[in-house]
Amino acid sequence: MTSILEAESVGPVDVAVITFGGDRFDGTAAAAVHELQENGTVRVIDLSFVRKGDDGGVTTIEADDSEVAGRFAGLADEELDLLSDEDLTLIGEQLEPGTAAVVVVWENTWAAKLVSALSSSKGEVAMLQRIPRQVVADALEAVREGERA
Repeated sequence: MTSILEAESVGPVDVAVITFGGDRFDGTAAAAVHELQENGTVRVIDLSFVRKGDDGGVTTIEADDSEVAGRFAGLADEELDLLSDEDLTLIGEQLEPGTAAVVVVWENTWAAKLVSALSSSKGEVAMLQRIPRQVVADALEAVREGERA
């Protein structure tokens, strides 16, 4: 894994806050994230954990300090610590009490070549909209229902 991001070739970067009820991390999503990184779809830049206790108190945990760290080992670039304690506290404050979250910053490496090509041709993405999975699933189901009618 290359440890330095190059401004002219970096793909789009997302921050995902993945919540878990019950104030626990069991680490089962780690295998999927490992697979995405291994096949070149994403590159994990930073990864941390946040918990909001039942009392509303927020605790932040770095990936290397957590009981599930072994499952996430080797994912985040150790030289790039982009999530500040302030960022993590703000995220944690937005969680429901009794909730835990993995906060992951990843580069969409699948798009890096496109970004470079657009940049060299003076092109730019004028709009990008992420459509939630459930909205797509509902639309597909509506199409299927229409075909059956």
